Order: sequence, then structure tokens, then C-alpha cells
Amino acid sequence: MAGGRDELRLLGMFASPFALRVKLALSFKGLSYEYVEEDLGNKSELLLASNPVHKKVPVLIHNGKPICESQVVVQYIDEAFPGAGDRLLPADPYERAVARFWAAYIDDQLLASWLKASMGKTDEEKAEALQDTFSKVAILEAAFKECSKGKPFFGGDTVGYLDVALGTLVPWVHVGEALYGMRLFDASRSPLLDAWVERFAALDAAKAVLPDTGRLVEYVKTKHAERAAATSANS
Repeated sequence: MAGGRDELRLLGMFASPFALRVKLALSFKGLSYEYVEEDLGNKSELLLASNPVHKKVPVLIHNGKPICESQVVVQYIDEAFPGAGDRLLPADPYERAVARFWAAYIDDQLLASWLKASMGKTDEEKAEALQDTFSKVAILEAAFKECSKGKPFFGGDTVGYLDVALGTLVPWVHVGEALYGMRLFDASRSPLLDAWVERFAALDAAKAVLPDTGRLVEYVKTKHAERAAATSANS
């Protein structure tokens, strides 16, 4: 556990998938930390000073030193606390590079396309983005088969870096189903990832930090209403 000279503080926001990624890493590593919930409409001086470039969460502050960007933070946690919990990044340099490649794919391709599908301005734009999202899911399904080698997780028998990277989307799979009747991963289109979602969510370390689906659904509804009101006011 973190303690003594290792003081950890996480600046986050409950609905941020990127902040959740860091929470997952800390949970799987079994590390204690102080959590600070940020109001992104009124960012704290600590957040602005800790992440002056992007001014975003998450920020992990370790012994007074800030680390920013969720993938960077997760890698830092694994390297700074090698004896805590399960090792997340593979020991083999090639496998480590592969894990980093697919983690970047999750953020830059899959997540970006999925966000476009939910936030598109027209039904046509949303439908096009959704089809693009499903094509990216198919690619990730094949990557899971290759990386897991028939075992339960991307990391093999235990959770690894890619499981944490993708685990940040687990609650949003359920939100998408609740709001739109559509799962990002499903048994017909991506059976391996669909089974992985339930397997990952059942882990104690994941259950300890995964946000409540109902709360996320209400958050999304509120944001949609605010966006619609703003659009109406500007038209």
C-alpha cells in the first residue's frame, strides 16, 4: 500500500473514463491514495497548476510531483510501484510495445469514433460513425484473440495494461445499452470482448472503482439537455 514517503493524490472527475483508467490501475496495484473530485466547470488552482498544458483530469500527484495523461500515468504507476499487485506492463519489450500500440488504438481510434457516434450533429453522421466504430471493434476483437492467447484477459491469466486501458469503457458499454439499446461489444459481433466485459467487471479490484451506471446515465442526459438548450439559444 502507498504510505510513508509515498503520498498519492488523484485529481479526477467521476464521469471521466480517463480518470477511471487511473483509478483502475491504482486498484489493481492495491495502492492507497487521496481522491480529489474536480468540478471541470470551475477547475481548482491545484489542477491548473498541476496540468498547465492541457488543464484536464486525471492528474496523479506522487510526493508533490504531478503526472498527466491517463496512459502515461498508468505506465508510471506500474514502474514506480513494481512490487505492488500484479505487473501491468509485459516484461518482454516487444509485448510491451504491442500493448502500448493497442492502448493508443483504443483512445485514438475506437473511443474517438464511438464519441462521434454519440455526439454527431445529424442522424446520418451518427450512423456513419457507428458503423466505423463497429469496424474498429472487429479489429480489437482480433487483437484480443492474439494478445490473450486463449486466456481470460489481454494480460493472460491476470489483468494487464491493455485490460486497464480498455476497462475504462466497461461502464460506458452499459450506459450505451441503457440509453440507446446498443452495446459497444455484443455476443454476435464481438463475442470475445463481450465476455471480457463481464469478466473484467466481476473482478473485486474493478468493482471497487467502477462508477454506478445509473449515475452516469443521468449525467449523460443532463449534458445532452444542456447541449440542446445551448443550441436552441444560439439558433
